[in-house]
Amino acid sequence: FRKWLRQQWKIGVANPDGRDVMNDSTVIWNAVARDYIARRSAVIGVAEVSNWAAAIPAGGSILDLGCGHGFPVASALVKLGFDVYGIDASTEMAQEFQLRLPTAHIRCEAVEQSSYFDRQFDAAIAIGLMFLLNEQSQRQLIHRVAAALHPGGALLFTAPAQAVSWPDNLTAQQSLSLGREAYRALLQEAGFELAAEFADQGGNHYFSATKPVSHV
Repeated sequence: FRKWLRQQWKIGVANPDGRDVMNDSTVIWNAVARDYIARRSAVIGVAEVSNWAAAIPAGGSILDLGCGHGFPVASALVKLGFDVYGIDASTEMAQEFQLRLPTAHIRCEAVEQSSYFDRQFDAAIAIGLMFLLNEQSQRQLIHRVAAALHPGGALLFTAPAQAVSWPDNLTAQQSLSLGREAYRALLQEAGFELAAEFADQGGNHYFSATKPVSHV
């Protein structure tokens, strides 16, 4: 499979519309969407996300970045009564999200360029996304999310606590965690306060942060 994917990337370099498909997350994630959906655990992370969401106002709006097909995270939030807005670069994932969660909102866009529905939210969540981006994109994303949250808004994302890089087991792309200290510093720089860190039963590490309410 990885040999095939590399061949698609090579074809994309000469794409007549000028895009470098090696960096086109739509092409890459469409290629592995069905495999991802089949592999995604139906339970890992649900308890942690549900506990985090308990502090969000009832019926509040939550931006789900890299939402995938909506299960199990977005579906859990919808069941809890939240107004969920999903963004995913894969058309396959976005279509599946829409089919499974018809009351939620979905846009097929890269999180780095998305307008985030041109609104603000009570909270934002990014499970399994941050470390798929390069360092510059991660830094920009946290700042962009800060601007997309109401004062008092919450952010939850996953990334290994240690600074480490590794090849993704589905796409063969390089994944990168900046590490605990870098994320703490970046959150502070973007105006967040780090509220907690914890792990789920699958060993995924979570960073929970809040955007303080301004006091004049």
